Amino acid sequence: MNEIAAKDKQEVAKPQEQTRPGRYYVPDVNICESEDSLKLWADMPGVKEKDVSVTLKDGILSILGQVGTEMYSGLKPLYTEYNVGSFYREFALHEDIDESRISATLRNGVLELELPKKEKAKPRQIEVKAA
Repeated sequence: MNEIAAKDKQEVAKPQEQTRPGRYYVPDVNICESEDSLKLWADMPGVKEKDVSVTLKDGILSILGQVGTEMYSGLKPLYTEYNVGSFYREFALHEDIDESRISATLRNGVLELELPKKEKAKPRQIEVKAA
């Protein structure tokens, strides 16, 4: 029988553009590839749509999710498995990604990014003719 074990959050040493005090954590991410694109899902519990920033600069895709701390003020936790903090992660994009068509959606604390491939990077069928 497999036991479920809590995974420790990995704290970011220092995000490049920290604009407020507090801890920043590396969000857990899944990435899947299809013929047309890459899809990336980043787990950022407690982050609201207005508090997510996705930026692209010099081939580096950065995601930042700010967690509001007002809901935790005045609370005295009896038991906790994770610390409250914001999320930050960077990815170097491959040249095959069409940077102009990247899209992002946040649903229930999960950020989904679609990274479409450039046409030249997509596989294509070559017609074979009889000689």
